[in-house]
Amino acid sequence: MDAWLTDYGVTIGVGGLILFMVFIVWDLARRSNAGKFGTLILFIALGMGILGFLIKGVITYLMESGGV
Repeated sequence: MDAWLTDYGVTIGVGGLILFMVFIVWDLARRSNAGKFGTLILFIALGMGILGFLIKGVITYLMESGGV
């Protein structure tokens, strides 16, 4: 039970934080008048962090299932 709660709690918690960060980056871009290019750069930087989290999940799944 503890491991299940930890795994899903971290996944749901980080997912919620990612959604909150998307809102923060969007609000930052809007308030600072970053323009289209600046907003794109901000979301690319955020996207790389999200991609890293997703890749970590895939690698962990593959290692646990014996796929690698």
